[in-house]
Amino acid sequence: MKSETIVPGVRVRYPSTGTTGKVLSLEEIEGRTFAEIDSTGLFYRTDRIILVEGPEIKKHERKTETLDDYRHLIEIESADDLRERYDDVTGVGAG
Repeated sequence: MKSETIVPGVRVRYPSTGTTGKVLSLEEIEGRTFAEIDSTGLFYRTDRIILVEGPEIKKHERKTETLDDYRHLIEIESADDLRERYDDVTGVGAG
């Protein structure tokens, strides 16, 4: 791919990993041109990325954050709660 066609604002893909995003900026490092991609914030060599055509596909967004899920799990399943529940097992249903 000719790196002259890569400019800020175009959508590109890094085929090795499938990373796709818009070019935020271009930077020359040690004689090579790199493009900063918005989806990762990382720089990719412009001779290793390809232009992406067509509409942008939005990824499904989660309704809750992972940290919120974790906090909720801690609230309902703390180790002390589990231990108390299993220590109180008597007779029926004990096996």
